[in-house]
Amino acid sequence: MKRIAFAGSLYLFSVSLNAQQAPADKNNKDSFYLLAPVEVRAVRAAENSPFSKTNLSKKEIEKNNLGQDIPFILNQTPSVVVTSDAGNGIGYTGIHIRGTDGTRINITLNGIPYNDAESQISYFVDLPDIASSVNSIQIQRGVGTSSNGAGAFGASINFSTNEINRDKYLELNNSYGSFSSQKTTLKAGSGLINGHFTADLRLSGITSDGYIDRAGSNLRSLYFSTAYTGNSSSLRFNIFSGKEKTYQAWYGVSEADLKAGKRRINYAGMEDPNGPYPNQTDNYTQTHYQLFFDHRINKQVIFNTALFYTKGKGYYEEYKAGQDYSNYNLPYPVRGSDTIRISDFIRRRWLNNDYYGNIFSIQYKDDKTLAVLGGGVTRYTGGHYGILAWASNGLTGSERYYNNNALKTDFNVYLKKQTMFADHWNYFLDIQFRHVKYNINGFESNPALLIKNKFDFFNPKAGISYIKNNWKGYFSYSLGRHEPNRDDFEANREQQPKPETLHDFEFGIEHTENIFSWGSTLYYMRYKDQLVLTGKINDIGAYTRTNIPNSYRAGIELQGGLKPCTWFRAAANLSLSRNKVLNFTEYIDDYDNGGQKVNNYHSTDIALSPSVISGATISFLPKKNLEFSLLSKYVGKQYLDNTEHNDRSAEPYFTEDIRAIYTFSYKWFRQADLVVRLNNIFNKKYESGGYTYNYISGGQLSVNNYYFPMAGTNFLLGVNIKF
Repeated sequence: MKRIAFAGSLYLFSVSLNAQQAPADKNNKDSFYLLAPVEVRAVRAAENSPFSKTNLSKKEIEKNNLGQDIPFILNQTPSVVVTSDAGNGIGYTGIHIRGTDGTRINITLNGIPYNDAESQISYFVDLPDIASSVNSIQIQRGVGTSSNGAGAFGASINFSTNEINRDKYLELNNSYGSFSSQKTTLKAGSGLINGHFTADLRLSGITSDGYIDRAGSNLRSLYFSTAYTGNSSSLRFNIFSGKEKTYQAWYGVSEADLKAGKRRINYAGMEDPNGPYPNQTDNYTQTHYQLFFDHRINKQVIFNTALFYTKGKGYYEEYKAGQDYSNYNLPYPVRGSDTIRISDFIRRRWLNNDYYGNIFSIQYKDDKTLAVLGGGVTRYTGGHYGILAWASNGLTGSERYYNNNALKTDFNVYLKKQTMFADHWNYFLDIQFRHVKYNINGFESNPALLIKNKFDFFNPKAGISYIKNNWKGYFSYSLGRHEPNRDDFEANREQQPKPETLHDFEFGIEHTENIFSWGSTLYYMRYKDQLVLTGKINDIGAYTRTNIPNSYRAGIELQGGLKPCTWFRAAANLSLSRNKVLNFTEYIDDYDNGGQKVNNYHSTDIALSPSVISGATISFLPKKNLEFSLLSKYVGKQYLDNTEHNDRSAEPYFTEDIRAIYTFSYKWFRQADLVVRLNNIFNKKYESGGYTYNYISGGQLSVNNYYFPMAGTNFLLGVNIKF
């Protein structure tokens, strides 16, 4: 990763929508920002913005794109911890940044919100192999600049696919690896036709058995994009579509089974008395439609708008043994004089949702000022329903045993301004207003509960930066506010959650020379009313997140790069942090006496927030077309809850991977890349995370830890051919 600081004056973007123009000057230090499409620049942070960020180019993405999901491609970036249900990075995966989980990481795709509007999680498995269509990625740590969609409450990730490919191309990318993992990708593009038209197509298929037993994945995706560009306007239409079928592996492995050497056991489907139920799967199809229009009003002003529609529909199926008919609102079957109360069931829990809206931005620039007025309005409708497919003792009523709908609307408008006010000095102001409205018509376990909530958030951000002689320093303050997700509302009206608030302070310094670069960021993130699991049961008997008054994250992120000669380069990052909950109250079910036991803690570590995270990449290039790299990753101890008990933690781990890339050409193809990657070369047995639940029975505290084991030594081999 290469971090470049500004020298001298403020660089502002020079925009032309005419795709025939030459690319930006290679000496322009902010080319990553400048070359991004207009709609992406509205939400990205420019190089001299006072925020902590990491940029990944298309070339860097391609080096690691062998079929694993997006989180694993981002694994070497600062303060990142990744996990995988299947244990090998294919299928359902997750990412934490600075200890912040996926529900608090804002994700945009070409500036359009990607997070699920209700759960606020981004399910990358729904768009398999999206990395093959991405031209660049920006990760902002902390609150960052204003964006569209769910509020960034610790990090944001922006993907861009809308760059124009000027030359026609045809690519075939294939990879194969351990656990019968395979990826096949076909990409084709028309190049720029008559200086105005372009079209791009990608078809992808990924399959894997997974490291965990039966954790198989069958993933398919399509990407199509076409655009018209003129001298002052452009129009682009995108389709992303993904279809996934994965065997469930989200239960983890118990601590007892880990100690017994059963690292790959999968409990999903085990209720079937005839053996693991073969169709204990998750099935989902998601399709995104995006329409962009950009217009240059004059040399200083550009207007951009986009309409989007996302359709998602799918279910997960599971075998449930020994269930009472009353759980499904069914009458008991009667056979003769016997009333049957218990049966085995096969059920499917469906989600049928529609998400649509509009985003816009007006961008102004002159010699010293860059200003953006932007925002968007979105609407989400979600249908939640359950269907009974089978019962061992027969179905006695409606197959649909619950049916709940939800509606969420989101409006936001922001104004950003970045100005050079003196030689080498810039200030940044960013003001956002966001209005969120929830309507939830019941829950599966509480169908009578109707939720109608409104939230109005004012999120100001301000900062200052200094750039001179390859040095850059900055300081910023950001206020972020974040609404609860759907599950948080599953309580009575007297227990409704409050929104979360984050005060984020960032101070950074960077220095760049020809052969080395380094940077350091100090941050302090103060939370009010953060929502966490405490073990407390609400009035309907569900474990939901509870607001805690005070918590914080404070740390330092160190980064460095070295390139002393043409055949050697190195890059590393180290994150050291304190992540604390103040005055935390734990609730434990007491099966002996009924109710719950309460334990109070003054200051404890936040769950799944390691105090040490580091990554390093050392590369050797003995020949122009050959590269060997050693990739290292260390993640410190992770506590599974907020009590900081050592017996409820995942141990630290250190892994090393080897990657080799050989590039060559032949008379019938333009370029071929042979990529070999050996993961976890020392066969480290480690767990990427987990969860815990505890109860008191027989006068004893029972601690039940579950972990997500990761694969030992495994390989991926890729052959990428460009015609």
